[in-house]
Amino acid sequence: QVQLAESGGGLVQAGGSLRLSCAGSTRTFRNYAIGWFRQAPGKEREFVGTISWGGSRIYYAASVKGRFTISRDNGLNTVHLQMNSLKAEDTAVYYCAARAAFSDSALSEYDYWGQGTQVTVSS
Repeated sequence: QVQLAESGGGLVQAGGSLRLSCAGSTRTFRNYAIGWFRQAPGKEREFVGTISWGGSRIYYAASVKGRFTISRDNGLNTVHLQMNSLKAEDTAVYYCAARAAFSDSALSEYDYWGQGTQVTVSS
């Protein structure tokens, strides 16, 4: 079992950057694939991307590919989501989630979720 905590959200102007972090509570964090999701007000949750436990496989949703980068530091039990060239439509609560096996499917189930961090992009 692992607990997840997101941080790094905030208010940024369009075109700006933010770096979100997802911290795991235990060393078992390194055994999990981590996915990033977001949910805007009145909209369904959207898959953003995912990274395998070792970091060798990374997959992005088309809406963020080329602008967002996922990385992980298992020594620090942390996964990062670097968001560049932000747009107003990126405004959402961002969540990280963990699952045992890597999957690039947006429909895959995740076992553990963080509480989320708000990202607001002003136009």
